[in-house]
Order: sequence, then C-alpha cells, then structure tokens
Amino acid sequence: MIKATKGEKAFDFLNIIVLLLLGLCTLYPFMYVLTISLSTPAEAARVSLHFFPRAPTFEAYAKIVEHPMLWQAYGNTIIRTALGVVLVIIVLSMVAYPLSRRTFPHRKFITFLFVFSMLFSGGLIPSYLLIKQLYLIDTVWALVLPGAVSAFNVIILRNFFEAIPMEIIESARMDGARELTIFMRIMLPLSVPVLAVLSLWTAVGHWNAWFDALIYINDPAKQVLQLFLRRTVLENASLTPGETLLDPSHYTPETLKAATIMIVSLPILFVYPFIQRFFVKGIMLGSVKG
Repeated sequence: MIKATKGEKAFDFLNIIVLLLLGLCTLYPFMYVLTISLSTPAEAARVSLHFFPRAPTFEAYAKIVEHPMLWQAYGNTIIRTALGVVLVIIVLSMVAYPLSRRTFPHRKFITFLFVFSMLFSGGLIPSYLLIKQLYLIDTVWALVLPGAVSAFNVIILRNFFEAIPMEIIESARMDGARELTIFMRIMLPLSVPVLAVLSLWTAVGHWNAWFDALIYINDPAKQVLQLFLRRTVLENASLTPGETLLDPSHYTPETLKAATIMIVSLPILFVYPFIQRFFVKGIMLGSVKG
C-alpha cells in the first residue's frame, strides 16, 4: 500500500475545506428560506443567521395552500413539464439516432446546422410572431414546442449512440432486425442513463421557466407556477382580491414569500435524488469516444 506524501495530504485537506465551504454557501440560502417559512413573524424579523426555526409554525404554508390559483398553476406546470419531457425525449432520440449512423446521408451537414443554431438565434420578436402565426398563443404548445429540439442535447445523445458498439447493431441485423426494431429494442434501452439525465434537465427547465409563459400566455387560468411565485415574491400581490398579505399575528409577506418558494421548489428537490445516480454515467458515456 502506497502512503500519501505530505503534499498529497495537504492537498486533500485543502480540497475538503474548499468543498465544505462551497457546500455551506449552497446549503445556507435553502436553509434560510426554509427557516423563514417556518418562523413566527417576530422570529423572521430577527437579524441573525437563520439555520433552524426556533418556534416552528405552519401558518404561512396554511395560508398559501388555501389559494386556488396555486393549485391551478401547479396543474398547468405539471402538464407542461410532463408533456415537455415526453416530447423532448421522443424528438431527440429520433433526431440523434440517424445522426449517429455513419451511413446516414448528409449527416455532417445536418450536424453543422445544429451547431450553427447554437451560435445564432432569430430573437424574441421573430419567435413571438412565429408562435402567433401558428395560433399557439394561450396554449401549452407555445411552451413546449419551441424547446423540443435542443442542439446541445442532440449532440450529447448522438455521441452516446455513437459510443454503443457497432457489433451489437450488426448482430441484431444478422438476426433480421430492422432499423426501427434496433432503435426501439436495443438503442433506447441501452440509453436509459443519458435519457434520464436529459429528462431531468428538461423537467427542471420547464418547471423553472416563466418568461415564455409571461409573453405567450394571457389567460390567468393557464398561468404556470413560476408566474404565481413571481407575482407573490416580486409584485407582493394579494392572495385574494382586496386582501393584504400582512397579518402580523400569524405571518408576514416575508414568511409567505418563503413558504411559496419552498412549495414551488420541493417537487424538483424530491425527484432529483432518484435520478442523480444517472448523471455521471449518462454524461460520461455520451462524451468519451475511442
């Protein structure tokens, strides 16, 4: 067994300290918001480091969950996220698989077009005019179709398909399998790690998106969860018409804002640990060649 030198031990110790500091910087904002959301008005107004609530109360959460617009926005966001993930995985896999096959005609030129689209875009106004001319305003399709094909994700998935040994495909062809059978029964099952990573990226993107809904959705009944959060946090809007957010005996605007942030963030935080194990495997297999 080779013993570590003093320099290596010092380097490992420094790495541990730096990573602990970075972890603390990442964790504290989350703990701060969680603590404020569970604190009494007096405790939330106290100037200090908020790591844990001293007198936990769920008054702010109870007030937020009573709002009917919250659950309506939740439903719209869940529909958008689920539809967006399914659409992205179907379209990406169908685009990336042909580009990964060296016999596919003009694959280099098509790949160049995808890379070119990463450097230049039409801009906001042409995008809005296109969505309007396609009669997609005030529909969920205006939120999921424009981002259905990401050039970056196409390249990642194409590289993953290319890393799969050709011997597997050739043996399937010798057994009489057609391209669709190879794609559905061999390539997709082998691509579960990278597809899980792309699904999580897409789900987080759709869950956190708000600007496209702000410009494409005019019907309040079709607004997404992030716009509800924006209305509560930035505009300090009332929960119900004619009602003020301020009730010093139970909650304050700050505790309500913190509770809203936590309610919006928790679903993604619960999903992430189940897919985290695919991250390194999925990305590395899609990037290493040779």
